[in-house]
Amino acid sequence: MSIRGRGLVAALLGLCLTVAPGALMAKDRLTVDLVNEPSSLDPQVQWNPDSYFVYRNIFDNLVTRDDKGDIVPQVATSWKYLSDTEVEFQIRDDITFHDGKKLTAEDVAFSVQRITDPKFGSPQLSQFNKIIKAEATSPTTVKLTTDGAYPALLAQLVKLSIVPKHVVEAVGKDAFNLKPVGSGPYKFDDWQRGVQVTLSANPNYWGQKGPFPTAVFRAVPDAATRVANLQAGTTDLAVTLDSDLAAQLKNSPKAKVLSVLTERVAYLAMNVQKAPLNNPKLREAVAYAIDKEGLVDGILGGYDKAVPQMLSPAHVGWVEGIEALPFDLAKAKALVAEAGPAGKQEIGLLTSPVYDQRVVQAIQQMLREAGLNVKIEMTDMATWLKQMQSGPDVIPQMAFSRWSCACQDADGVLFPILHSSSGWANANDKVIDSLLVEARQTLDEKKRLDAYRGVHERVRTERFIIPLYQVGIVYGAAKGLQWTPTPNESMFINRMSWKD
Repeated sequence: MSIRGRGLVAALLGLCLTVAPGALMAKDRLTVDLVNEPSSLDPQVQWNPDSYFVYRNIFDNLVTRDDKGDIVPQVATSWKYLSDTEVEFQIRDDITFHDGKKLTAEDVAFSVQRITDPKFGSPQLSQFNKIIKAEATSPTTVKLTTDGAYPALLAQLVKLSIVPKHVVEAVGKDAFNLKPVGSGPYKFDDWQRGVQVTLSANPNYWGQKGPFPTAVFRAVPDAATRVANLQAGTTDLAVTLDSDLAAQLKNSPKAKVLSVLTERVAYLAMNVQKAPLNNPKLREAVAYAIDKEGLVDGILGGYDKAVPQMLSPAHVGWVEGIEALPFDLAKAKALVAEAGPAGKQEIGLLTSPVYDQRVVQAIQQMLREAGLNVKIEMTDMATWLKQMQSGPDVIPQMAFSRWSCACQDADGVLFPILHSSSGWANANDKVIDSLLVEARQTLDEKKRLDAYRGVHERVRTERFIIPLYQVGIVYGAAKGLQWTPTPNESMFINRMSWKD
Protein backbone atom coordinates (compact mmCIF):
# COMPACT_ATOMS: atom_id res chain seq x y z
CA MET A 1 0.00 0.00 0.00
CA SER A 2 1.26 3.44 -0.88
CA ILE A 3 2.04 6.08 1.71
CA ARG A 4 -0.93 8.04 0.43
CA GLY A 5 -3.19 4.97 0.79
CA ARG A 6 -1.95 4.28 4.34
CA GLY A 7 -2.63 7.93 5.17
CA LEU A 8 -6.18 7.64 3.93
CA VAL A 9 -6.80 4.50 6.00
CA ALA A 10 -5.33 6.21 9.04
CA ALA A 11 -7.55 9.21 8.51
CA LEU A 12 -10.62 6.99 8.25
CA LEU A 13 -9.64 5.09 11.38
CA GLY A 14 -9.13 8.39 13.15
CA LEU A 15 -12.60 9.45 12.10
CA CYS A 16 -14.05 6.24 13.46
CA LEU A 17 -12.23 6.78 16.75
CA THR A 18 -13.67 10.27 17.04
CA VAL A 19 -17.22 9.18 16.25
CA ALA A 20 -17.32 6.00 18.35
CA PRO A 21 -17.03 7.69 21.75
CA GLY A 22 -19.98 9.93 20.86
CA ALA A 23 -21.99 6.85 19.96
CA LEU A 24 -21.07 5.20 23.26
CA MET A 25 -22.14 8.35 25.09
CA ALA A 26 -25.58 8.32 23.51
CA LYS A 27 -27.21 7.26 26.80
CA ASP A 28 -25.51 10.09 28.65
CA ARG A 29 -26.39 12.80 26.15
CA LEU A 30 -29.72 13.18 24.43
CA THR A 31 -29.44 15.15 21.19
CA VAL A 32 -32.60 16.68 19.74
CA ASP A 33 -32.72 18.35 16.34
CA LEU A 34 -35.28 21.15 16.22
CA VAL A 35 -36.13 23.23 13.17
CA ASN A 36 -35.09 26.58 14.65
CA GLU A 37 -33.48 27.70 17.85
CA PRO A 38 -35.97 28.82 20.53
CA SER A 39 -37.29 32.34 20.07
CA SER A 40 -37.56 32.53 23.86
CA LEU A 41 -36.53 30.54 26.93
CA ASP A 42 -38.79 32.63 29.14
CA PRO A 43 -41.92 30.43 29.34
CA GLN A 44 -44.22 33.39 29.80
CA VAL A 45 -43.27 34.97 26.49
CA GLN A 46 -43.56 32.74 23.38
CA TRP A 47 -44.97 29.22 23.29
CA ASN A 48 -44.06 28.22 19.74
CA PRO A 49 -42.87 24.58 19.43
CA ASP A 50 -39.11 25.14 19.25
CA SER A 51 -39.26 27.26 22.41
CA TYR A 52 -41.76 25.03 24.23
CA PHE A 53 -39.79 21.84 23.54
CA VAL A 54 -36.84 23.30 25.44
CA TYR A 55 -38.17 25.43 28.26
CA ARG A 56 -40.86 22.98 29.35
CA ASN A 57 -38.03 20.79 30.67
CA ILE A 58 -36.54 23.69 32.64
CA PHE A 59 -39.73 24.70 34.42
CA ASP A 60 -42.49 23.04 36.42
CA ASN A 61 -46.06 24.07 35.75
CA LEU A 62 -48.89 24.54 38.21
CA VAL A 63 -50.63 21.46 36.76
CA THR A 64 -49.75 19.21 33.84
CA ARG A 65 -51.12 16.39 31.70
CA ASP A 66 -50.07 12.78 31.96
CA ASP A 67 -49.46 10.64 28.89
CA LYS A 68 -53.16 9.71 28.85
CA GLY A 69 -54.10 13.37 28.53
CA ASP A 70 -55.58 13.79 32.01
CA ILE A 71 -54.85 16.94 34.03
CA VAL A 72 -52.77 15.94 37.04
CA PRO A 73 -50.87 17.74 39.83
CA GLN A 74 -47.40 19.17 39.43
CA VAL A 75 -46.49 22.23 41.54
CA ALA A 76 -50.04 22.12 42.86
CA THR A 77 -50.87 18.94 44.77
CA SER A 78 -54.62 19.55 44.81
CA TRP A 79 -57.22 22.23 44.18
CA LYS A 80 -60.80 23.03 45.12
CA TYR A 81 -63.43 25.51 44.00
CA LEU A 82 -64.38 27.93 46.77
CA SER A 83 -66.99 29.39 44.42
CA ASP A 84 -67.62 29.62 40.67
CA THR A 85 -64.91 32.30 40.47
CA GLU A 86 -62.39 31.26 43.16
CA VAL A 87 -60.07 28.26 43.12
CA GLU A 88 -57.65 27.39 45.91
CA PHE A 89 -54.46 25.45 45.12
CA GLN A 90 -52.29 23.57 47.60
CA ILE A 91 -48.61 23.95 46.67
CA ARG A 92 -45.87 21.37 47.18
CA ASP A 93 -43.43 22.32 49.93
CA ASP A 94 -40.49 20.22 48.70
CA ILE A 95 -39.60 22.03 45.44
CA THR A 96 -36.45 24.10 45.03
CA PHE A 97 -35.39 26.24 42.10
CA HIS A 98 -32.11 25.50 40.34
CA ASP A 99 -30.37 28.17 42.43
CA GLY A 100 -31.33 26.34 45.62
CA LYS A 101 -34.11 28.69 46.74
CA LYS A 102 -37.39 27.15 47.82
CA LEU A 103 -40.43 27.49 45.56
CA THR A 104 -43.35 28.97 47.49
CA ALA A 105 -46.89 30.16 46.92
CA GLU A 106 -45.46 33.66 46.39
CA ASP A 107 -43.67 32.42 43.26
CA VAL A 108 -46.89 30.91 41.95
CA ALA A 109 -48.87 34.10 42.56
CA PHE A 110 -46.07 36.17 41.01
CA SER A 111 -46.02 33.97 37.91
CA VAL A 112 -49.76 34.42 37.39
CA GLN A 113 -49.57 38.16 38.01
CA ARG A 114 -46.68 38.48 35.56
CA ILE A 115 -48.29 36.72 32.62
CA THR A 116 -51.65 38.46 33.16
CA ASP A 117 -50.13 41.94 33.35
CA PRO A 118 -50.89 43.73 30.05
CA LYS A 119 -47.72 45.81 30.50
CA PHE A 120 -45.65 42.62 30.39
CA GLY A 121 -47.00 42.06 26.89
CA SER A 122 -47.11 38.27 26.76
CA PRO A 123 -48.51 36.86 23.50
CA GLN A 124 -50.17 34.34 25.82
CA LEU A 125 -52.19 37.02 27.61
CA SER A 126 -55.50 36.05 25.99
CA GLN A 127 -55.06 32.54 27.37
CA PHE A 128 -54.96 33.81 30.96
CA ASN A 129 -56.77 37.15 31.01
CA LYS A 130 -59.84 35.69 32.70
CA ILE A 131 -57.72 35.51 35.86
CA ILE A 132 -58.13 38.85 37.64
CA LYS A 133 -56.40 38.11 40.94
CA ALA A 134 -53.69 35.77 42.25
CA GLU A 135 -52.73 35.80 45.90
CA ALA A 136 -50.66 33.64 48.21
CA THR A 137 -52.86 33.05 51.23
CA SER A 138 -50.16 30.99 52.98
CA PRO A 139 -46.66 29.70 52.09
CA THR A 140 -48.34 26.66 50.49
CA THR A 141 -51.71 28.03 49.35
CA VAL A 142 -52.65 30.15 46.35
CA LYS A 143 -56.09 31.50 45.48
CA LEU A 144 -56.97 32.47 41.92
CA THR A 145 -59.98 34.61 41.16
CA THR A 146 -61.52 34.73 37.70
CA ASP A 147 -63.75 37.25 36.00
CA GLY A 148 -66.84 35.08 36.08
CA ALA A 149 -66.91 31.31 35.87
CA TYR A 150 -64.08 30.05 33.66
CA PRO A 151 -64.43 26.38 32.62
CA ALA A 152 -61.10 26.30 30.77
CA LEU A 153 -59.04 27.46 33.78
CA LEU A 154 -57.34 24.16 34.61
CA ALA A 155 -56.73 23.39 30.93
CA GLN A 156 -55.01 26.76 30.52
CA LEU A 157 -53.01 26.36 33.72
CA VAL A 158 -51.37 23.30 32.16
CA LYS A 159 -49.28 25.92 30.31
CA LEU A 160 -48.48 28.10 33.34
CA SER A 161 -44.79 27.69 34.20
CA ILE A 162 -43.66 28.85 37.63
CA VAL A 163 -40.77 31.33 37.55
CA PRO A 164 -38.73 32.43 40.60
CA LYS A 165 -39.88 35.84 41.78
CA HIS A 166 -36.52 36.69 43.37
CA VAL A 167 -34.57 36.01 40.16
CA VAL A 168 -36.93 37.74 37.72
CA GLU A 169 -37.16 40.85 39.89
CA ALA A 170 -33.38 40.94 40.36
CA VAL A 171 -32.27 40.52 36.74
CA GLY A 172 -35.23 41.67 34.64
CA LYS A 173 -37.05 40.18 31.67
CA ASP A 174 -34.26 40.23 29.06
CA ALA A 175 -31.56 38.75 31.29
CA PHE A 176 -33.93 36.06 32.57
CA ASN A 177 -34.65 34.98 29.00
CA LEU A 178 -30.92 34.54 28.34
CA LYS A 179 -30.28 32.56 31.52
CA PRO A 180 -33.54 31.08 32.82
CA VAL A 181 -33.84 29.56 36.28
CA GLY A 182 -36.61 27.04 36.86
CA SER A 183 -37.39 24.10 39.11
CA GLY A 184 -37.83 21.42 36.45
CA PRO A 185 -36.00 18.15 35.81
CA TYR A 186 -33.37 19.92 33.67
CA LYS A 187 -31.26 23.01 34.33
CA PHE A 188 -30.18 25.58 31.79
CA ASP A 189 -26.45 25.40 30.97
CA ASP A 190 -25.70 27.31 27.79
CA TRP A 191 -27.27 28.92 24.73
CA GLN A 192 -25.06 29.17 21.65
CA ARG A 193 -27.21 31.47 19.57
CA GLY A 194 -28.13 29.99 16.24
CA VAL A 195 -26.56 26.65 17.17
CA GLN A 196 -27.86 24.88 20.27
CA VAL A 197 -29.18 25.03 23.82
CA THR A 198 -27.63 22.72 26.41
CA LEU A 199 -29.40 21.51 29.54
CA SER A 200 -28.19 19.29 32.36
CA ALA A 201 -30.19 16.95 34.58
CA ASN A 202 -31.29 18.41 37.91
CA PRO A 203 -30.01 15.94 40.55
CA ASN A 204 -32.26 17.51 43.21
CA TYR A 205 -35.48 17.30 41.24
CA TRP A 206 -38.44 16.43 43.44
CA GLY A 207 -40.18 14.28 40.80
CA GLN A 208 -39.15 11.76 38.15
CA LYS A 209 -35.54 12.58 37.35
CA GLY A 210 -34.17 12.99 33.85
CA PRO A 211 -32.51 9.81 32.50
CA PHE A 212 -29.88 11.67 30.45
CA PRO A 213 -27.20 13.72 32.25
CA THR A 214 -27.14 16.17 29.32
CA ALA A 215 -29.70 17.22 26.73
CA VAL A 216 -28.79 19.28 23.68
CA PHE A 217 -31.34 20.98 21.44
CA ARG A 218 -29.85 21.92 18.08
CA ALA A 219 -31.17 24.24 15.39
CA VAL A 220 -31.23 22.22 12.15
CA PRO A 221 -33.51 24.02 9.66
CA ASP A 222 -33.08 21.51 6.84
CA ALA A 223 -35.30 18.47 7.40
CA ALA A 224 -33.17 16.24 5.19
CA THR A 225 -30.19 17.04 7.40
CA ARG A 226 -32.20 16.08 10.48
CA VAL A 227 -32.91 12.70 8.88
CA ALA A 228 -29.27 12.27 7.84
CA ASN A 229 -28.22 12.95 11.42
CA LEU A 230 -30.58 10.20 12.62
CA GLN A 231 -29.20 7.79 10.03
CA ALA A 232 -25.66 8.61 11.11
CA GLY A 233 -26.50 8.13 14.79
CA THR A 234 -25.52 11.68 15.77
CA THR A 235 -29.11 12.64 16.68
CA ASP A 236 -31.49 10.83 19.02
CA LEU A 237 -34.70 12.68 18.22
CA ALA A 238 -35.70 14.89 15.28
CA VAL A 239 -38.89 16.92 15.03
CA THR A 240 -41.14 17.94 12.15
CA LEU A 241 -40.45 15.34 9.48
CA ASP A 242 -42.65 15.08 6.43
CA SER A 243 -44.03 11.83 5.03
CA ASP A 244 -41.35 11.55 2.34
CA LEU A 245 -38.55 11.79 4.87
CA ALA A 246 -40.35 9.48 7.29
CA ALA A 247 -40.44 6.84 4.57
CA GLN A 248 -36.64 6.92 4.47
CA LEU A 249 -36.56 5.75 8.09
CA LYS A 250 -38.94 2.81 7.71
CA ASN A 251 -36.13 0.31 7.13
CA SER A 252 -33.35 2.16 8.90
CA PRO A 253 -31.13 0.09 11.20
CA LYS A 254 -30.56 3.09 13.48
CA ALA A 255 -33.80 5.08 13.46
CA LYS A 256 -37.57 4.72 13.62
CA VAL A 257 -40.68 6.84 13.04
CA LEU A 258 -42.91 8.04 15.88
CA SER A 259 -46.15 9.86 15.12
CA VAL A 260 -49.36 11.04 16.78
CA LEU A 261 -52.45 13.00 15.81
CA THR A 262 -52.11 16.15 17.86
CA GLU A 263 -54.35 18.96 19.08
CA ARG A 264 -52.61 21.22 16.56
CA VAL A 265 -54.75 22.43 13.66
CA ALA A 266 -53.34 23.67 10.37
CA TYR A 267 -55.23 26.57 8.86
CA LEU A 268 -55.03 29.34 6.33
CA ALA A 269 -55.14 32.72 8.04
CA MET A 270 -56.59 35.64 6.10
CA ASN A 271 -56.51 39.29 7.10
CA VAL A 272 -60.10 40.31 6.43
CA GLN A 273 -59.21 43.95 7.15
CA LYS A 274 -56.86 44.16 4.16
CA ALA A 275 -57.59 44.12 0.45
CA PRO A 276 -58.31 42.02 -1.41
CA LEU A 277 -59.43 39.52 1.27
CA ASN A 278 -61.82 42.04 2.75
CA ASN A 279 -63.94 40.90 -0.20
CA PRO A 280 -66.20 38.01 1.00
CA LYS A 281 -66.39 36.52 -2.50
CA LEU A 282 -62.63 36.04 -2.60
CA ARG A 283 -62.60 34.39 0.83
CA GLU A 284 -65.33 32.04 -0.34
CA ALA A 285 -63.28 31.34 -3.47
CA VAL A 286 -60.30 30.44 -1.30
CA ALA A 287 -62.44 28.00 0.71
CA TYR A 288 -63.70 26.24 -2.44
CA ALA A 289 -60.25 26.17 -4.06
CA ILE A 290 -58.43 24.19 -1.37
CA ASP A 291 -58.57 20.41 -1.65
CA LYS A 292 -58.01 19.36 1.98
CA GLU A 293 -58.17 15.63 1.27
CA GLY A 294 -55.67 16.12 -1.51
CA LEU A 295 -53.29 17.80 0.93
CA VAL A 296 -53.68 15.06 3.54
CA ASP A 297 -53.54 12.02 1.29
CA GLY A 298 -51.51 13.27 -1.63
CA ILE A 299 -48.81 15.21 0.22
CA LEU A 300 -48.88 14.39 3.92
CA GLY A 301 -48.96 10.61 3.56
CA GLY A 302 -52.11 10.11 5.62
CA TYR A 303 -50.50 11.12 8.92
CA ASP A 304 -52.93 14.06 9.21
CA LYS A 305 -56.74 14.33 9.13
CA ALA A 306 -58.88 16.94 7.36
CA VAL A 307 -61.14 18.93 9.71
CA PRO A 308 -64.19 21.15 9.06
CA GLN A 309 -63.66 23.41 12.08
CA MET A 310 -60.82 25.22 13.79
CA LEU A 311 -60.42 22.48 16.39
CA SER A 312 -59.48 18.81 16.54
CA PRO A 313 -61.35 15.92 18.19
CA ALA A 314 -58.68 16.13 20.91
CA HIS A 315 -60.19 19.43 22.11
CA VAL A 316 -62.97 20.05 24.58
CA GLY A 317 -65.30 22.11 22.41
CA TRP A 318 -65.18 19.96 19.29
CA VAL A 319 -68.70 20.02 17.82
CA GLU A 320 -70.10 17.15 15.77
CA GLY A 321 -72.00 17.94 12.59
CA ILE A 322 -70.05 20.97 11.36
CA GLU A 323 -69.47 20.71 7.61
CA ALA A 324 -66.82 22.45 5.55
CA LEU A 325 -67.35 23.76 2.04
CA PRO A 326 -66.42 21.02 -0.45
CA PHE A 327 -63.55 21.36 -2.88
CA ASP A 328 -65.06 22.89 -6.02
CA LEU A 329 -62.59 24.50 -8.40
CA ALA A 330 -65.29 25.63 -10.83
CA LYS A 331 -67.11 27.59 -8.10
CA ALA A 332 -63.83 29.06 -6.93
CA LYS A 333 -63.02 30.31 -10.43
CA ALA A 334 -66.51 31.79 -10.84
CA LEU A 335 -66.24 33.68 -7.54
CA VAL A 336 -62.84 35.08 -8.47
CA ALA A 337 -64.27 36.27 -11.76
CA GLU A 338 -67.22 37.89 -9.97
CA ALA A 339 -64.81 39.81 -7.72
CA GLY A 340 -63.48 41.66 -10.76
CA PRO A 341 -60.21 43.64 -10.34
CA ALA A 342 -59.92 42.57 -6.67
CA GLY A 343 -59.42 38.98 -7.83
CA LYS A 344 -56.29 39.95 -9.75
CA GLN A 345 -54.56 41.79 -6.89
CA GLU A 346 -51.38 40.16 -5.61
CA ILE A 347 -51.79 38.30 -2.30
CA GLY A 348 -48.76 37.55 -0.14
CA LEU A 349 -48.78 34.10 1.50
CA LEU A 350 -46.51 34.27 4.55
CA THR A 351 -44.68 31.17 5.69
CA SER A 352 -41.60 30.05 7.65
CA PRO A 353 -39.16 27.12 7.29
CA VAL A 354 -40.75 25.42 10.30
CA TYR A 355 -43.77 24.63 8.12
CA ASP A 356 -44.02 21.93 5.45
CA GLN A 357 -43.31 23.90 2.29
CA ARG A 358 -44.82 21.16 0.14
CA VAL A 359 -48.18 22.07 1.69
CA VAL A 360 -47.62 25.81 1.30
CA GLN A 361 -46.66 25.40 -2.34
CA ALA A 362 -49.64 23.13 -2.98
CA ILE A 363 -51.99 25.74 -1.48
CA GLN A 364 -50.40 28.41 -3.65
CA GLN A 365 -50.91 26.24 -6.72
CA MET A 366 -54.56 25.51 -5.82
CA LEU A 367 -55.30 29.19 -5.36
CA ARG A 368 -53.54 30.09 -8.59
CA GLU A 369 -55.60 27.50 -10.45
CA ALA A 370 -58.67 29.32 -9.12
CA GLY A 371 -57.35 32.51 -10.68
CA LEU A 372 -55.86 34.17 -7.58
CA ASN A 373 -52.46 35.88 -7.79
CA VAL A 374 -50.71 34.37 -4.77
CA LYS A 375 -47.02 34.87 -3.99
CA ILE A 376 -45.19 32.98 -1.23
CA GLU A 377 -43.26 35.16 1.23
CA MET A 378 -40.67 33.31 3.35
CA THR A 379 -39.39 34.63 6.68
CA ASP A 380 -37.78 33.30 9.86
CA MET A 381 -40.04 32.12 12.68
CA ALA A 382 -39.32 35.04 15.00
CA THR A 383 -40.40 37.51 12.31
CA TRP A 384 -43.39 35.37 11.40
CA LEU A 385 -44.54 35.43 15.03
CA LYS A 386 -44.04 39.18 15.34
CA GLN A 387 -46.13 39.87 12.25
CA MET A 388 -48.88 37.41 13.09
CA GLN A 389 -49.53 38.62 16.63
CA SER A 390 -49.35 42.39 16.08
CA GLY A 391 -52.93 43.19 15.08
CA PRO A 392 -54.68 43.72 11.72
CA ASP A 393 -52.48 46.62 10.61
CA VAL A 394 -49.42 44.33 10.67
CA ILE A 395 -50.88 40.86 10.14
CA PRO A 396 -50.15 39.83 6.51
CA GLN A 397 -52.81 39.33 3.85
CA MET A 398 -52.58 35.56 4.11
CA ALA A 399 -50.48 33.07 6.05
CA PHE A 400 -50.17 29.35 6.51
CA SER A 401 -50.25 28.51 10.19
CA ARG A 402 -50.68 25.71 12.67
CA TRP A 403 -52.11 26.37 16.11
CA SER A 404 -51.78 24.50 19.38
CA CYS A 405 -52.67 25.92 22.77
CA ALA A 406 -51.21 22.89 24.61
CA CYS A 407 -54.41 22.99 26.67
CA GLN A 408 -56.77 20.83 24.58
CA ASP A 409 -59.64 23.26 25.15
CA ALA A 410 -61.43 25.31 22.52
CA ASP A 411 -60.92 28.52 24.48
CA GLY A 412 -57.18 28.28 23.96
CA VAL A 413 -57.60 28.12 20.19
CA LEU A 414 -60.65 30.13 19.21
CA PHE A 415 -60.35 33.06 21.60
CA PRO A 416 -56.82 34.17 20.63
CA ILE A 417 -57.36 33.59 16.91
CA LEU A 418 -60.79 35.16 16.59
CA HIS A 419 -61.64 37.49 19.48
CA SER A 420 -61.07 41.13 18.57
CA SER A 421 -59.10 41.77 21.79
CA SER A 422 -56.30 39.43 20.67
CA GLY A 423 -53.26 40.57 18.70
CA TRP A 424 -53.62 37.44 16.55
CA ALA A 425 -57.17 38.32 15.46
CA ASN A 426 -58.45 40.56 12.71
CA ALA A 427 -62.06 39.41 12.22
CA ASN A 428 -63.49 42.07 14.59
CA ASP A 429 -66.85 40.30 14.47
CA LYS A 430 -69.31 41.17 17.26
CA VAL A 431 -71.22 37.90 16.90
CA ILE A 432 -68.09 35.82 17.34
CA ASP A 433 -66.83 38.02 20.19
CA SER A 434 -70.08 37.53 22.06
CA LEU A 435 -70.16 33.75 21.54
CA LEU A 436 -66.54 33.34 22.62
CA VAL A 437 -67.15 35.29 25.83
CA GLU A 438 -70.29 33.28 26.50
CA ALA A 439 -68.42 29.99 26.04
CA ARG A 440 -65.58 30.94 28.37
CA GLN A 441 -67.76 32.09 31.27
CA THR A 442 -70.22 29.24 31.76
CA LEU A 443 -69.62 25.96 33.55
CA ASP A 444 -72.59 24.43 31.70
CA GLU A 445 -71.06 22.04 29.16
CA LYS A 446 -74.07 22.14 26.83
CA LYS A 447 -74.13 25.93 26.75
CA ARG A 448 -70.40 25.95 25.95
CA LEU A 449 -70.85 23.55 23.04
CA ASP A 450 -73.83 25.51 21.72
CA ALA A 451 -71.74 28.70 21.77
CA TYR A 452 -68.84 27.02 20.00
CA ARG A 453 -71.23 25.62 17.41
CA GLY A 454 -72.26 29.20 16.72
CA VAL A 455 -68.60 30.22 16.35
CA HIS A 456 -67.87 27.38 13.92
CA GLU A 457 -70.94 28.16 11.83
CA ARG A 458 -70.08 31.86 11.73
CA VAL A 459 -66.52 31.10 10.64
CA ARG A 460 -67.86 28.76 7.98
CA THR A 461 -70.22 31.45 6.69
CA GLU A 462 -67.79 34.37 6.74
CA ARG A 463 -64.56 32.42 6.05
CA PHE A 464 -62.48 34.45 8.50
CA ILE A 465 -60.04 31.52 8.48
CA ILE A 466 -59.93 28.24 6.57
CA PRO A 467 -59.40 25.20 8.85
CA LEU A 468 -57.38 22.60 6.98
CA TYR A 469 -56.37 19.52 8.97
CA GLN A 470 -55.59 18.04 12.36
CA VAL A 471 -51.83 17.84 12.32
CA GLY A 472 -50.12 14.50 12.66
CA ILE A 473 -46.69 15.21 14.06
CA VAL A 474 -43.97 12.92 12.72
CA TYR A 475 -40.76 12.47 14.69
CA GLY A 476 -37.67 10.50 13.86
CA ALA A 477 -36.05 8.73 16.80
CA ALA A 478 -33.05 6.56 17.48
CA LYS A 479 -33.97 2.88 17.78
CA GLY A 480 -33.06 2.83 21.45
CA LEU A 481 -35.13 5.83 22.48
CA GLN A 482 -38.33 4.90 24.29
CA TRP A 483 -40.91 7.70 24.18
CA THR A 484 -44.62 8.08 23.50
CA PRO A 485 -45.59 11.36 21.77
CA THR A 486 -48.77 13.00 23.05
CA PRO A 487 -51.46 15.15 21.37
CA ASN A 488 -50.32 18.29 23.25
CA GLU A 489 -46.79 17.93 21.81
CA SER A 490 -44.99 18.12 25.12
CA MET A 491 -41.46 16.77 24.97
CA PHE A 492 -40.78 15.73 28.55
CA ILE A 493 -37.27 14.33 28.65
CA ASN A 494 -37.86 12.76 32.06
CA ARG A 495 -40.59 10.60 30.50
CA MET A 496 -38.09 9.13 28.04
CA SER A 497 -35.76 6.18 28.51
CA TRP A 498 -33.07 4.33 26.60
CA LYS A 499 -33.15 0.67 25.65
CA ASP A 500 -30.07 -1.00 24.21
